[in-house]
Amino acid sequence: MVTLNINGKDVEVDASNDMPLLWVLRDVLGLTGTKFGCGAGLCGACTVHLNGVAVRACMTEASKAVGKKILTIEGMSATEMGRRVQQAWLDNDVVQCGYCQPGQIMQAASLLTQKKNPSDAEIDSAMSGNICRCGTYPKIRAAIKQAVKSI
Repeated sequence: MVTLNINGKDVEVDASNDMPLLWVLRDVLGLTGTKFGCGAGLCGACTVHLNGVAVRACMTEASKAVGKKILTIEGMSATEMGRRVQQAWLDNDVVQCGYCQPGQIMQAASLLTQKKNPSDAEIDSAMSGNICRCGTYPKIRAAIKQAVKSI
């Protein structure tokens, strides 16, 4: 048993210490907004926040998240930054297939929490580990720039 703080609530889960956080979220807790993509931390579909920093849940063992605040896409709208980023995504019609978008939103919110007014190069660098097979990168950048204006 492990106790994790997920979206502001302590949750006791029956999971081994080495179980990837992704599977704890999806399979044990039913929080399916965090997606499985590559399983190697390369695509960003499984991005969540640990203490406000974007991490890949597929590569993070449950034991490494104990004592930290885990924020998933399901809890993102409870934060001011999350609401701003999600609204910018809607305003810019970013989503096509939608599969990667939870990870994209989580990565963007982490970027804007750390850097209030990132340059295009900083946006590209921060978002480079999040793959969108639909190619919505220009809309993602536009949404991030809009979210910056609303901060």
